[in-house]
Amino acid sequence: MLNIFARASVSRVTDPIGVVLVRMGLTPNAMTLLGTAGAVGFSLWLFPAGQLLVGTFVVWGFAMFDVLDGAMARARGGGTPFGAVLDASCDRIADGALLAGVAWYAFQVADNPPLAAAALVCLVLGQVISYIKARAEASGLSANVGLVERAERLIITLVGTGLHGLGVPHAVDVALWLLAVGSVITVVQRLVAVHRSAAEKAAEKGES
Repeated sequence: MLNIFARASVSRVTDPIGVVLVRMGLTPNAMTLLGTAGAVGFSLWLFPAGQLLVGTFVVWGFAMFDVLDGAMARARGGGTPFGAVLDASCDRIADGALLAGVAWYAFQVADNPPLAAAALVCLVLGQVISYIKARAEASGLSANVGLVERAERLIITLVGTGLHGLGVPHAVDVALWLLAVGSVITVVQRLVAVHRSAAEKAAEKGES
């Protein structure tokens, strides 16, 4: 949802940075890999160590590389098919590592199985949400809807971990259970959208 409303505003800030990075000789794919490596490494290091506040800021910083690689691609005149696949694949890896790190923290540090369960539910549903859209588009259908997309998943998770790291009790628990509910709604929204798109496509074929 945020992708629709915030993309233009974010691009006005990131596009000039993308131009500078390209002039320095960096490539969008290198930025994608660097951001993913940092997000994965620090998610699986800082969160299981109980460093929620530091982990929040560090992982958020590396997640922003995903914005910059798009700006760099635009600065080079557009992305490539391989770059699009690499970016989407790395997004799934980084998202999985973040929620795995929170689940690890819940088991190892907080001794909080319900929080771990929420993290694992969010991890699985996040992958499913992305898969539905990708599979639909590969079939020529549309699933471009959803209450909770990648930007919302990152924001909700990291706001929860950050507030918890600042001492707000149960902040991460509330955030992840809200995210779990929103993710279930999003899965249903996308499946309904795919069903509607398939029905419209079938009707068009019947009329032709």
